[in-house]
Amino acid sequence: MGADSNKLEPFAREKLTRFAWLSVAVALVTIGLKTTAYLLTGSVGLLSDALESLVNLAGALMAVAMLTIAARPADESHSYGHSKAEYFSSGVEGMLILIAAGSIAFTAIQRLLHPRPLEQIGVGILVSIAAAVANLIVALILRKAGKEYNSVSLTADAHHLLTDVWTSAGVLVGVGAVALTDWQPLDAIVALVVALNIIWTGIKIMRGTVSGLMDSVLPEEDLAVISAILQAHETEGVHFHAVRTRQAGALKFISLHVLVPGDWTVYHGHSVATELEEELETRLIGSQVVTHLEPLDDPRSYDEHLFFE
Repeated sequence: MGADSNKLEPFAREKLTRFAWLSVAVALVTIGLKTTAYLLTGSVGLLSDALESLVNLAGALMAVAMLTIAARPADESHSYGHSKAEYFSSGVEGMLILIAAGSIAFTAIQRLLHPRPLEQIGVGILVSIAAAVANLIVALILRKAGKEYNSVSLTADAHHLLTDVWTSAGVLVGVGAVALTDWQPLDAIVALVVALNIIWTGIKIMRGTVSGLMDSVLPEEDLAVISAILQAHETEGVHFHAVRTRQAGALKFISLHVLVPGDWTVYHGHSVATELEEELETRLIGSQVVTHLEPLDDPRSYDEHLFFE
């Protein structure tokens, strides 16, 4: 038993690349704005912000490429589709974030050792605020799309852009504090804090990538939905075991054994299993469900020991 193959790609996922292209566009705009702000002020904090936007651009371009591959339908060489390609995007973005954080930290340490006064702070702050607002708007759009379409790439990109917004806010606070106190090392100290924040974001993205590539089970909220549906069907004299789940990019794979009374007709058992599959696929968008029908009174039906709790 199983879902039709066309349900593997329920979202016309090729359209998702338009969101990634939006991320590319905002990255180019913010790179220009933040570089201008750095050149006006000489702030290493604003320089660190501009460097992170370069990472945003690289991550967005990678997302475009991987979303394009992930949208390809299943074929003879990839019978489960290409959805895992999105993990390459999030993995590369995580590594780029860590590299950018190292560059920011190195630059900040150099500025701590060799302080330099900031210039045209007011104009630089205004330019950087414009860049932060642009990032925030696109991040919210990507986060909504990532949640709606269950896209690993768009979600990682959104989290990165939101981190960039907070980074910009921290840098602006640092630059403003320097303007008020005239204590030049504060700019570099804020840049170091920014680097630590970026490192933490990179680590979280990498952890999510590794988890996906290792075929981790579905999130707790999805498991709760599965459990509730199965419990509801058990009142009909049907039992379940050997429930397995895994996430592969935007797709959710669920397999389970359906145990029915031995005197049921094949047609009756098939109807119950099909109804179950359709209910799971409706409640968990982007899922493919495979069921295996077995008789309750056959001891061989219980050879599988992986049970759903």
